[in-house]
Amino acid sequence: MAPKEARSRITDNIVYFARTLRKAGVPVGPASVVDAVSAVEVSGIENRDDLYWTLHAVFVRKREHRVLFDEAFRIYWQSRGLIEKMLAILSPVAPPRGAPEKPKAGQTRVSQAFQAAKERVAEETVPEIEVDAKFTVSGKELLQTRDFAQMTAEEIALAKQALRDMTLPMDKIRLRRLKASSRGRIDPRRTLRASMRAGGDMIDLKFRKPAEKRPPLVALCDISGSMSQYSRLLLHFLHGVTAERRDVHTFLFGTRLTNVTRQLRMKDPDEALEACSDGVEDWSGGTRIASALRDFNLHWSRRVLGGKPTVLLITDGLERDTDEDLEREMDRLHRSCRRLVWLNPLLRFDGFEAKAKGIRAMLPHVDEFRAAHSLDAVSDLVDALSGGNAPKPDVAPRNWL
Repeated sequence: MAPKEARSRITDNIVYFARTLRKAGVPVGPASVVDAVSAVEVSGIENRDDLYWTLHAVFVRKREHRVLFDEAFRIYWQSRGLIEKMLAILSPVAPPRGAPEKPKAGQTRVSQAFQAAKERVAEETVPEIEVDAKFTVSGKELLQTRDFAQMTAEEIALAKQALRDMTLPMDKIRLRRLKASSRGRIDPRRTLRASMRAGGDMIDLKFRKPAEKRPPLVALCDISGSMSQYSRLLLHFLHGVTAERRDVHTFLFGTRLTNVTRQLRMKDPDEALEACSDGVEDWSGGTRIASALRDFNLHWSRRVLGGKPTVLLITDGLERDTDEDLEREMDRLHRSCRRLVWLNPLLRFDGFEAKAKGIRAMLPHVDEFRAAHSLDAVSDLVDALSGGNAPKPDVAPRNWL
């Protein structure tokens, strides 16, 4: 067992590490810190992997927190050389191992968490300097164009709120059913009834016109590893839309298709997203777009595609199934809906080209091909679906196909 002073240093380092995780977006409470300290002391770690998995078992409780923990562990313990000291205290004969590979996911948020303490110290010591911000870009404008994958924890919280506040009125479609109106075609039945009430002396013309309604909305959202960050934020947008109207259906797919419409109808957004995560078994896994679309067309198409709906297909198009199956299922989906809009985060790159076979198979069967990587992109989508003045992008530009 380590001496009392050594155990105190171990406790302090684990407490600071837990604070870093909390700033990066991982919910870590005091009880978890106590459990982590006890687990490290009891387990008797012998190498880096033992410490990693001991803390992982205590602090990580959701899939999306794995990459944040991995990045925080690498930066915190290795950059300060603390892990070698802990190994020397708990197991002096254990040789230190090499550092794990550098993961890319979550790097921005974890790095921001480590810089928080340094920025607070700098604000206290550096004298205040007045800056003329006449020609600078405001923080709100930067947030509007910032890529979801590059946002910090604070920016993600602001983006979630902005997405939930977006409204989606959508353009209306004309129905065969007629309704009363102040102008339009003459309604013989209502006109006759009105004249009978007046004893037939006066004819009060009544009019009618075709009724209009907003088309239903169906969202098919990819939750594979490459789409996880974007899908989670876009689900906040779909949660806000679902709260305003009942004719919204949302499906998640990775290697299988899952209907999460009922979960997104919960009032609390965090509770709704947590219910979606618990109800899906393949989050951040592989992608099988063709099999997911086949399942949707076979079991759900007739249930939710009535009334000429608009379908949002949210995926990067990186498919591993056969092109023939994917093209056939895309064509069937396109014929079953009024409007098929493909949202692809890869369009954030200026030099994007449709070189992947899956993307080339899907493009001919969509009405619109739009980006979905920032608040500006989602705002343009809202304007387009609402009949606004947002420019309609080309489906198949010259340099894509």
